[in-house]
Amino acid sequence: MTIRKATPNDFSKIISIYAHAREQMRLSGNPNQWGSTNPSEETIKNDIKNGYSYVITDTDSPAIFGVFAFIIGKDPTYEYIENGSWLNDDLYGTIHRIAGSGEKKGVFRCCLAFCESKAANIRIDTHEENYAMQHLLAANGFQKCGRIYVADKSPRIAYQKVL
Repeated sequence: MTIRKATPNDFSKIISIYAHAREQMRLSGNPNQWGSTNPSEETIKNDIKNGYSYVITDTDSPAIFGVFAFIIGKDPTYEYIENGSWLNDDLYGTIHRIAGSGEKKGVFRCCLAFCESKAANIRIDTHEENYAMQHLLAANGFQKCGRIYVADKSPRIAYQKVL
């Protein structure tokens, strides 16, 4: 699998991947993290426009199997953390809105390898009901740091990995 920046031409496939991810979350007992509309079309378009959105493709074809946003620099959502603290205050990259199409395994590992090549500090958060993501984060060396709150004021478990 390879990673490239998303383009406006990828929008419809990205929308379908997020729809698949929302359904998988719902089926696994996590209906609240993204609800039925997150990430919004506006957020996806802004991620693409700002160069934060990446797609995971097959090496041999243009098919898209995963999507995520990766932003290096301070994230306002992570300014306040409770019930813990960040591992350090060094420059970090944040992974947001990662999702796979369900057609290939290894989307998270591929995303993480790419992000680790760009930043020595990586932060991410997930919903308390997203047990699959919590498992992936622990299995890939992330440490639970505390609780943060996203834009709608709902809590998330915050993680960080320092290389």
